Order: sequence, then C-alpha cells, then structure tokens
Amino acid sequence: MLNSIVSHLPALEPGTVWLVGAGPGDPGLLTLLAARGLAEADVIVHDALVNEDCLRLAHPGAELEYAGKRGGKPSAKQRDISLRLVELARAGKRVLRLKGGDPFVFGRGGEEALTLVEHNIPFRIVPGITAGIGGLAYAGIPVTHREINHAVTFLTGHDSSGIVPDRIDWEAIGKGSPVIVMYMAMKHIAQISANLIAAGRLPSEPVAFVCNAATGAQQVLETTLGQATEAVAASGLEPPAVVVVGEVVRLRVSLDWLGALAGRRLQPDPFRQSGQVLA
Repeated sequence: MLNSIVSHLPALEPGTVWLVGAGPGDPGLLTLLAARGLAEADVIVHDALVNEDCLRLAHPGAELEYAGKRGGKPSAKQRDISLRLVELARAGKRVLRLKGGDPFVFGRGGEEALTLVEHNIPFRIVPGITAGIGGLAYAGIPVTHREINHAVTFLTGHDSSGIVPDRIDWEAIGKGSPVIVMYMAMKHIAQISANLIAAGRLPSEPVAFVCNAATGAQQVLETTLGQATEAVAASGLEPPAVVVVGEVVRLRVSLDWLGALAGRRLQPDPFRQSGQVLA
C-alpha cells in the first residue's frame, strides 16, 4: 500500500527545484514526498541542520552539496545559494534543496523561491515539520494545551546581522502571547529574558531549551525566565536549540514520552512539579 501511494506522488523533473523541509532531526519525520524527492534528485543542496540519516535516502549517484549557514561561523551567502539552485536547474538537474524543519519557517525558503521565480525556474514547496512544534513534541512539551493557552507566538532570536531583532514588539508579545517559541535565541537569551520581564512576564515563568531536538543527542534544560541566562551558562549546552517560554513547559514531567521509554516515571499532575532539570 505504501509503495502504491508513493508511486502516485509527483516526480522531481529535470530542470526543477524542490524546496524541501527535512523536519527537526528524526528521519522518520520526513514526509513521503520529501523521501521521493531525495530518491530522485540529481543534486541535493542541504543545510547544516539536516540529519545525515536523511541524506542516506538519496540515490547512490546523487551529488551532495553543503550550503549550511551557522551563526558566527563562515558560511555561504544566501544570494549565492539561491543562484546556485538556478545554475543547477538550468543545467537540467533534478535539484532538491533540503532544509532542516520547514523551508517557510525561518528557513529562508521564501527568499530562495523568489529567486527561482525571478529566473523562471519551476519549483515545488514540500513543507516539513518545524522544530518549534516537532522538536518540542520530542521533548514532551506541547505548544498548545487547552487549559493553558489559546495562542502561541513563533519568533527568531536574531536577525540577518546576528543581533536580537529590534522590530519585535516585546511588550505586545509579552502581554499577549501565553506561549512563546523562539528559534536561534539561545545565544541572546540574556537580552531576550530581560525584554520579556520588562514587558511584564514573571521571572518565575517556566522556560525550556531543547538542544539537538529529535535526534539521539537531544538534551532539554528546564529553568525559569529569571534564571535562564545562568542556567544555560552552567549547563554547557550549545545551539542549535529551540526555546519555549510558558506554562506548557510544566507538562514535560507528564508528557516526556522519550524519557519514559528510558525509564522515567511520568507524573499524572504536572502542575505540582517545579524546579530545574537537565535531562
């Protein structure tokens, strides 16, 4: 049945670019369409956060081109990456641009797609599971919970210059969003925490850092907004990480399903639990 479904999916045609989301890490979270594209691509241009196990789905003759962009490290310019996709497609290649998470969620997929439109290159968007949802789910933290929140805000912790974006209305977000999920925020958590506390968030509000989400190297740091900076420094953890602020973090003592598989005893009442845990 599965092979029958896959065989009826669109094919990656020569001279075409697919912008594909690889999900937060676990290759099992790839979509069927992403898997088909990987199997058909002549060239796979991939990001730093793509799990190498995903690349093993490529056919043996596929070329793998690294185009990762990591903060503070030498990396290709975005315009050069976009134009490389154009060059490969014009050469008649089946091109798959593989990005961690979802290409349209802080993944620069829109920028690359606009370049393809500019040069009349056919393309397809293949959404992926973004780390701000899937990565947190692997940590046992739901982004929404009926008894806690009816809204969630996703934001980036740094802009193209590498600093905290000055166009974010921290006061509005601090007052209006019960749960805040942040990408690329770990290195700037001191300023971000100060901004949120100044906007009215309590220093005691739960915060979690999920590092290397949905991989075998996943680690989760639970702390509070007021202690976040010191907790991160003491933990020794490094990006990539997804950061979540809000009462949903307390649910982890009950919903850490990966921890349960490893022997952790889950608690039926998460709101009786508190404290800082590195797991």
